[in-house]
Amino acid sequence: MAHRGNMRRCPENTLAAFRQALADGADILETDLHLSRDGAFLCIHDSTVDRTTDGTGKVEDMTVAQVKRLTASGGRPEFSSERVPLLAEAAALIPDHVVLALELKTDRFLDRSVCARLAEELETLGVRDHSMVLSFRVGRLNAFRSVAGDVPTGLVSLFSVMPPADTNLVGPHWPLLLLNPLYVRIAHARGQLVCPLDPRPKPRLRYYLKLGVDALVANDPADTLEELARIQHDPGDHHRSSSLT
Repeated sequence: MAHRGNMRRCPENTLAAFRQALADGADILETDLHLSRDGAFLCIHDSTVDRTTDGTGKVEDMTVAQVKRLTASGGRPEFSSERVPLLAEAAALIPDHVVLALELKTDRFLDRSVCARLAEELETLGVRDHSMVLSFRVGRLNAFRSVAGDVPTGLVSLFSVMPPADTNLVGPHWPLLLLNPLYVRIAHARGQLVCPLDPRPKPRLRYYLKLGVDALVANDPADTLEELARIQHDPGDHHRSSSLT
């Protein structure tokens, strides 16, 4: 799962980062969603534009036109042409075999009408059947599920040593898998997929393979895939996982 695209080689949540992640071979492209003042879905992590663009202000207080005037280069001159993408721009890049994972970053997604509009846009963009929504907040997922029960959901968890129920995918902060080595087995018994929240997973790849996790988050998908290939082709390494190939 490419975390905000390839955010090590490119500015996060930009079309450049998304294209790089797809070229790397990512199976899932993860991005974050906020809404502009005029109701457009924008791919940006923070509630303000301050950190990732050359502007200031809250995303929800700005129109799409205002946001699009800003560069999303993250201070890297070679990416000065990058802008905060609309969901539609990100979706246009996604091939059918890649999942689009959308993290709902604002409580505006507690509004069922906003969730319904998101689901409708995914349908219009032709990606609904290979999209999923993620959140740290159960309420946002519940609101979305109430209007789009066909779209898989994933709950990211920072503190619970047991997999949360009623979600298709669980994303435990990686130390939780050290505290509870049975976490993955319990989730699998419930029919849930497991993707640890660990954007720099290389030091723990062998452990994840041993546990049998279903996906990995990575800031640099190419680097992670190279390390996975090295481990899985090491004759001395007996930790194999068909789900991580």
